[in-house]
Amino acid sequence: MQIDILTLFPEMFEGVFHSSILKKAREANTFQYETINFREYTTNKHNKVDDYPYGGGAGMVLSPQPLFDAVEDLQKKRHTTPRVVLMCPQGERYTQTKAEELAKEDHLIFICGHYEGYDERIRTHLATDEISIGDYVLTGGELGAMVVIDSVVRLLPDALGNEESAQKDSFSTGLLEHPHYTRPREFRGLSVPDVILSGNHQKIEEWRRKESLKRTYQRRPDLLESYPLTAEEKKWLEWDKNKD
Repeated sequence: MQIDILTLFPEMFEGVFHSSILKKAREANTFQYETINFREYTTNKHNKVDDYPYGGGAGMVLSPQPLFDAVEDLQKKRHTTPRVVLMCPQGERYTQTKAEELAKEDHLIFICGHYEGYDERIRTHLATDEISIGDYVLTGGELGAMVVIDSVVRLLPDALGNEESAQKDSFSTGLLEHPHYTRPREFRGLSVPDVILSGNHQKIEEWRRKESLKRTYQRRPDLLESYPLTAEEKKWLEWDKNKD
């Protein structure tokens, strides 16, 4: 996968791409990236990439010319038809399903905005996707782009070293993940559940499914609205509800 990031602050991405899983995945050629300061594409004699909004109002708006030219240049350079992701608080709320969708692409371009917003023509005629990572506003799109890129790259083949890790993550299955325990068995009077020490893999798997369902019901019941419960899971859930 090729990931290109159009930003006014390329230096913000250095720590992210040179640490942890992203660093290992990049070194293994699982993906490649380039950060591009789209100010380099402006034709404005003062090197500006923004301007005052027509009709008045507070703040400045990003001009279409630098971003259109930057995206078109990258398309020619990569010989691809990329997904162009606009980081925007008005975009669709980001989910694991969207991450899995983007992870199937060969080329992603992220546009990180600043100031009051974008010229609407960027949204309607340049971007293929608009993404928001939550119902709040950041000073720019860079942090949001980092979140999306991290969640996408970890889904790429061999990025985690264990493909099953990503498949069983919270949200990937439609439910929150079950509790995890490790050594020591006893810690400050707190014990590991006997069932996961039993060696009975069938019982362990059943316990994990029940705990995953219980945790989702308690913390994110909205997820159950679209989750296809089996008859057995419905019984477990009903038992938990009655117990509460």
